[in-house]
Amino acid sequence: MTTVAPVRSRPIVGWAVHDGFVVARRNLIQSIRVPESLFFSLVQPVIFVLLFAYVFGGAIPIPGDGANADEAANAYRNYLMPGIFGQTVAFAAAASTVGIAEDMRKGLIDRFRALPMAHGAVLIGRTFADAARQILVLAVLSITGFIIGWRITGGLLNAIYAYLLLLLFAYTVSWVGSTIGLSMPNPETASTAGLAWLFPLTFLSNAFVPISSMPDWLQAFAAFNPVSTLVLATRELFGNPTGIQPDYWPLQHPVPYTVMACAVIIAIFATLSVRKFGRTTSK
Repeated sequence: MTTVAPVRSRPIVGWAVHDGFVVARRNLIQSIRVPESLFFSLVQPVIFVLLFAYVFGGAIPIPGDGANADEAANAYRNYLMPGIFGQTVAFAAAASTVGIAEDMRKGLIDRFRALPMAHGAVLIGRTFADAARQILVLAVLSITGFIIGWRITGGLLNAIYAYLLLLLFAYTVSWVGSTIGLSMPNPETASTAGLAWLFPLTFLSNAFVPISSMPDWLQAFAAFNPVSTLVLATRELFGNPTGIQPDYWPLQHPVPYTVMACAVIIAIFATLSVRKFGRTTSK
């Protein structure tokens, strides 16, 4: 008589989280083994810091910038760094877009689907790894900022909250990038599509200039732009200059608005990504 061992069901949530971390580990190891990609992901934001700090430093008036050019330039650098942080974590979406498209082209997604793993674990792992990579990027940017004169004056605890908020936003936009990547036919198209929406999103914000300097019709969009509230929230938490804020609710409550925006975006795009994942890779 043959005895068949009972099949134990795995909990859906625990299963997805465990398998997601396995995939995330694979993606992080892959990044280490391709040092050129990691190097350029670190160099690009540093170049942005140097260009904006020394080309535009002092040219844009910031409240509390002092009377002379040196004080104005230093005030703008303190104003600038949270903007660079916000732009950098937003661009984590592009890495997710290209990474997903590349894995699909190589057939890795289909191989994952053949394994006994949770349905959305590949996407959970991809987004988590892309967000985790930003820890090193933020560390390098912070060191660069200190070298050019940026300082944290809001206290250690608030600074920790600011960095956690930046990582939350990186995780959020990674889901957007994954959705776009699953919709693209090849990595080349994904590379273009992954950046096309990020430039207007980051530049039509308060990352580099105060919203009050924009035309009235553009201020409303910039005020409700999650990048704007993320940058403003980190400026407040770091204790950096914030500029004059128009009277919009998101700008008066940047931290709760950013957290709520991240929760809504994750809920929408995680659902779309998982559904798209099932339809796209089953062909």
